[in-house]
This record gives sequence, structure tokens and C-alpha cells, in this order.
Amino acid sequence: MAVSILFVCLGNICRSPTAEGIFRHMVREQGLHDRIQTDSCGTAGYHIGAKPDKRSLATAQKRGYDFSDLRARKLEAKDLDRFDHILVMDKSNLDDTLQLANESNKHKVQLFLSYHTDNDIVEVPDPYYGGPDGFEHVVDLIEDASANLLKSLK
Repeated sequence: MAVSILFVCLGNICRSPTAEGIFRHMVREQGLHDRIQTDSCGTAGYHIGAKPDKRSLATAQKRGYDFSDLRARKLEAKDLDRFDHILVMDKSNLDDTLQLANESNKHKVQLFLSYHTDNDIVEVPDPYYGGPDGFEHVVDLIEDASANLLKSLK
């Protein structure tokens, strides 16, 4: 039986597609692509249909990840029923996602960095308005949390 993971950020062009792309890569490397399904979305519809941010793609590609096939979409209430785990990038997106949840599915929603090795780091910062270092930091955080998430699912 497959497990499904949904990664959520604000616009679905930086953090959540990066998380989906890196985690999807790790899943494939472990030969688990038939047992773990991934998707990503944003709580806002600013970029529906857009490719991931070029800076996110370039930073990830330097480390061997490619998620150029992904396109932005907006979170829908039905996503909370469809996915087993809904992992959000920050507290604001957590609040927005929980507003769509009901009693039967809100337990699925949590901060993605709850899987990070350093429990003091709780949010993946939005790199959109920053420089290249912000995108590198996001990839660092996502790699760590993704590895731990995958371990927990095994």
C-alpha cells in the first residue's frame, strides 16, 4: 500500500517543490517510488501553473536534484483527505492549512521540519526575496528533514 506525502508552502514555487523534488529523489534512490507518492502545493494561488523558481531549480540542480517537471498548484480541501501526510514549511502555512482541515484529517498536518535533526529549527524560511545563500539554506534544511522523514516511513 502506497503512502502519500504533500508538501505545502505559500506559492508553490520555492520551498514545497524543492521539498517534493529532493524527497522524490531520495525515494527513487531507495527504490521506494512505487510505495511512496509525492506532491506539492501552495496555500495561495499566486503562481498556479508556473514552474519552480529558477533560483530553487539551479540551487537544487547543483546537488543533483531535478524537479523542473513540477508546476504550481493551490491547496484544496480535498487534499487533506487524499494525502496521508501534509507537511508545511512554516507556521503561517500551518495555520492556513489547518483552516481547511476537519476533525478527521487535521492530525495529518504538521511542520515539515518536525523531521529535522535540530529540533530548535521549526520553519523553512522563504528564500524568495533573498539572495543565493537563502536558497542554499533551504536545500540544507530540506535534505536533512527529507532523510529523516524517509527513515521514519521505512
